Amino acid sequence: MPTTLRMIVDQVVAPVPGALGRYTNAITAALIDTAPPGCEVEGVVSSSLPSDYELLLERFPGLSGLYKSSLARRELVAAWQFGLTTSPGGGMIHAPSLFAPLRRHDASAGVDQTVATVHDLLAWTHPESLTATTVAWNKAMMKRARKHADAIVVPTHALAERLAMVADFGDRVRVIGTAPRLGLKLPRDAADRAARFALPRDYLVTAGTLDPRNGVVDLLEALGRADSPDLPIIVLGPENWGELHLAAVAEEAGIARGRVRALELDDPADLATVLSGATAFVAPSHDEGSGTSLIEAFSLGVPVIHSDAPAYVEVAAEAGRSVAVGGGTGYAERLAAAITAVVEDSELADRLSIAGTDRAQAFTWRDSAERVWQLHADL
Repeated sequence: MPTTLRMIVDQVVAPVPGALGRYTNAITAALIDTAPPGCEVEGVVSSSLPSDYELLLERFPGLSGLYKSSLARRELVAAWQFGLTTSPGGGMIHAPSLFAPLRRHDASAGVDQTVATVHDLLAWTHPESLTATTVAWNKAMMKRARKHADAIVVPTHALAERLAMVADFGDRVRVIGTAPRLGLKLPRDAADRAARFALPRDYLVTAGTLDPRNGVVDLLEALGRADSPDLPIIVLGPENWGELHLAAVAEEAGIARGRVRALELDDPADLATVLSGATAFVAPSHDEGSGTSLIEAFSLGVPVIHSDAPAYVEVAAEAGRSVAVGGGTGYAERLAAAITAVVEDSELADRLSIAGTDRAQAFTWRDSAERVWQLHADL
C-alpha cells in the first residue's frame, strides 16, 4: 500500500491565489515529480465548485486523488482555527501555510504528522499592514502550530531566527528555500510583449505596494533626487495602497509625470519579459521573509540592488548590491548612490548579472520538494 502525503492545495483555487498560490502550485508539482518509490501525493481542498476540482486535477495530473472537505473555505478556515473538524483525517499532512488541521495527534509512530509553513511574521512585525482579522487568525494558528505541528518549514534562516522570538518550536523548524515561479522564462515573443507594454530601452523595476515597509516610497524618494539617474521605473504591483496613489507619491518625490507606472502581471512570460529587459531590479523592502523576488531576478540575469533585510542578504549571498536601511534618515540617499553606481558602471552591472545567474542555480523547486520528502521521512 503506498504512503500518501496529503497536500493542502486550497490556495490554488482561492479567489486571489497571490504569492501563496504560486508557492503552493510550484511545491505541489515538484512533490509529485519527486515522490519516492511507494509514495504518492493527494490534494486536500475545501468544498469548492466542480470547475475548481477540475482545475486542480488538470494542474496536478499526478495527484492520486482529491480529498474534498464538506466545509467551504471560509468555514474550514474558522473550523481549523478552533480545531473543530477532523478533516482530512490522519496520515502525513503538509500545508504550504498555517492553514492546516493543527490538532492533537499521536506522532510517536510517525504515521500521523502535520507540517505547516511560515512565510513571514507580518502579524507580529507589521500588524498595521494587515486587517485585524488576519492578524488575529495568524496569531491563533501560530499558537496551534506551536502545540500540534510536528515541524515548521520556513524559507530562510533569517526568518527562522525571527520565528524563535515569536514562538518556541525548538528543533522542529526546517529551512527549505523557494525558487522562481513556474514558467518564468523569456518567451520567444518577448519583443512583441515588450512592444505591447511599451517598454523603454532603459528602465528600473521594483515590486511591492506603497506600504512603508516595502520601501517603494524610499525608492521613489531616491529616484527624485537631482543626482539620481533619470530612468523610468516600473512598479510590479497595484497603483493604490489605501489612500496613497503611486503617481501622487512619485510627484511629491520630485519625479516627472509619466516616469513611474505600475504593472500587475499574472502571466510569468510577461513578467520575464519586463524583468529581463530591466537595467536593474531594486528590492528596497525593510522586512522580507523569503527573498523570492531576488531569486527570480537573478534567474533572468538582471543586476539586483537590495536592502540589507536579513532574508535578502542570505538569499543574495553577495550576488547583489546591498544597501543598508538604517534606523534613521539617509536610506533614500544610499539607494540613489547604489542605483547610480550600477547604471553608470557597465562592468559592475555585468558582474552582478553573472553573479546573480550563478546564485540562482542554488534554488530549484526539485531540491525544495526533495527536502520536504526528507523532512517527512525524518519525522
